[in-house]
Amino acid sequence: MMLDSSGPTSRIYFSQRLRLHYVDWGNLGAPPLLLVHGGRDHCRNWDWVADALRRDWHVLAPDLRGHGDSQWSPDGNYTMAGYVYDLAQLIHQQELAPVTIIAHSLGGVIALRYSGIYPDCVRKLVAIEGLGASPKRLAERSRRVIAERMQDWIAEQRALSGRIPRRYASIEDAFKRMQDENRHLSPEQARHLTQYGVNQNEDGTYSWKFDNYTRANSPYGMPQAEIEQLWTRISCPTLLVYGKESWASNPQEDGRARHFKNVRVVMVENAGHWVHHDQTDYFVETVQEFLAGP
Repeated sequence: MMLDSSGPTSRIYFSQRLRLHYVDWGNLGAPPLLLVHGGRDHCRNWDWVADALRRDWHVLAPDLRGHGDSQWSPDGNYTMAGYVYDLAQLIHQQELAPVTIIAHSLGGVIALRYSGIYPDCVRKLVAIEGLGASPKRLAERSRRVIAERMQDWIAEQRALSGRIPRRYASIEDAFKRMQDENRHLSPEQARHLTQYGVNQNEDGTYSWKFDNYTRANSPYGMPQAEIEQLWTRISCPTLLVYGKESWASNPQEDGRARHFKNVRVVMVENAGHWVHHDQTDYFVETVQEFLAGP
């Protein structure tokens, strides 16, 4: 899918004293549509989807805190509550509600929780592999007591504190790394994602834009029963999208889809975790059909 030559406008908003970035694709009078990226990604990985939808929607795509061109958390903490607050602030400040949201992975987790907290503020919701850990993984995690989980987290934080962001001699080297991470990407996609995903260091090398502390796994969080309670509160039509080649668990098979009032689950052939990259045309067609429906 070729991109329109006219790209989005960069904008800034503030949340919990952080300077956060988002892009606005214009078409101000159209219904608002938010595109929320996943972990260690950035807002410009939605460009193909945004370009396909911008004529019918007012498309905005934020960089999560610690990602892209948004500010990094000074204390290195990235809580789910903080991410949800950032999304709530963008919707509140730009008066987007009721808003339609398309979100991926970590962004899907954030969007689903926001939609359960403020069900009247979301018109329709698409989540690509955004339900978080599978029931099997949650059961494995629950067998570890909090002291063990805290010890692991502290050790992980110490390791991250000494971790130097990887440096690439050229954008071409970073581009090759991007291709290695997702073999479904075309060279054009991988190059586009790389160009917007790196900063040039003072010595001329390149590093990924995301904060390494975003890699950390929280030792505690919202209980699963409360997460499921939020899912039951989502009142808008919801589309859950999964790639058949992904590691993620199918919510229709593992039982999680039953917590939603109005849900449809779609499995996509020849796609992994990044369905919107791996099968862009099919994903866009599926989303357009969903958004046009009741």
